[in-house]
Amino acid sequence: MREKDHSHFHRLFGAKKTRISYQKKDFLDYALMIIISAFVVLAVYGSNNVMSLVGVSLCAFMFVTFLIRHGVEFRVPVILKSPRDIIYTVIYKILNIKFMYIVAVTVLLLENFLIYFTPDLPHNTELMRKISFYLFYLHFIVITFYRTVILIAHLKKKDHVAEVLGQTAWKRFITKRSGVSMNILHAYFTGILTHMILIAPWYVVITYFNFSIIFLPVICAINIIISMNFIKVINAWFYRDHWLGHNSEFEFIYLHGSHHDAIPSGLIGVAGNGFLEGFLRHVLAFPNPFFNPVIASLVYTFEIKQDIDTHQFIPGIFPKSSREFQEVNQHSVHHFGRLQPYGFGMKLDQTNTSEEFKSAFKRLPDELVNSAKLDEILTDFEWDNAGHRRYLDLFDRYQNK
Repeated sequence: MREKDHSHFHRLFGAKKTRISYQKKDFLDYALMIIISAFVVLAVYGSNNVMSLVGVSLCAFMFVTFLIRHGVEFRVPVILKSPRDIIYTVIYKILNIKFMYIVAVTVLLLENFLIYFTPDLPHNTELMRKISFYLFYLHFIVITFYRTVILIAHLKKKDHVAEVLGQTAWKRFITKRSGVSMNILHAYFTGILTHMILIAPWYVVITYFNFSIIFLPVICAINIIISMNFIKVINAWFYRDHWLGHNSEFEFIYLHGSHHDAIPSGLIGVAGNGFLEGFLRHVLAFPNPFFNPVIASLVYTFEIKQDIDTHQFIPGIFPKSSREFQEVNQHSVHHFGRLQPYGFGMKLDQTNTSEEFKSAFKRLPDELVNSAKLDEILTDFEWDNAGHRRYLDLFDRYQNK
């Protein structure tokens, strides 16, 4: 790894302040972040949309639970002490844009250009718009239903949840007055609100842009090619953006922090995003919202469902994962209090990994399935570490209990 690459991944224009959890002194900043989140929901979905009613209600719930779970301490908000961090954040996102994102936006604009100048062709844009909204809401309902099934599983086994988390850094939340049930509900609503804000850019695209039914096969094929190529660079993009989320205090509080504020359960899974973070990432990083709605719905559903499953770090609760997957992935360590790995934290290339297990990932690029290499190059991260061993021990004791 060249030195200039190292400087890109860890570049900060403002002050570095490493964070991994909210504190009571963040109260005013958190309140402002929640207000901005509610504004985004209302601005995108409109005041008469049920999504807005649910979204604003969830924002109010998050505000109340912050008071219960963290308490209150007043200080000058970070956003007022250093307002230039807002500009820095936008610059960070723009500098981290990958080529496939630009291609996706260009394809969408080109399709709309062609539709505009060929009005006599049977584009059926209104039919496509209707289909787009059906796909949008179907996606949200399906994922929310799946998340609700997981919620029921957690509530039915809340004593099990408390026992497992009571042996980790999450013990202080489980034993506080908020209790295990509150924290399970908090995780569930965190997932729903994050999901709702993350797909808001997609809602904007299908509202204001046109899609042609006669261009559908070609555009879908191009979208699939874009998605496959974006996977090759997604870990490098994620490492940089995720590192910022933990080393810029502004980015942690306003963007990434809500993802780490909830218990490490599949309930929170929405592509590793905080509330506003998901919105910003899908405006200035991910190509997904600019795809044809048919491809967008498939990609969003697959990615979010996968993220839910891979964020289930409470063993013994649905959705369960295999021991072999936990051996090759260390994102669990990150959610139990350690900063690294900043990337996806996967290392499939190990001597004790079976060929049968590896075959399930054979179509994925090495940059993704061995993403932990980037952390090993850029930081002092070592694959064999005490945190991962502790988690595997916890997994072995509770996965089949």
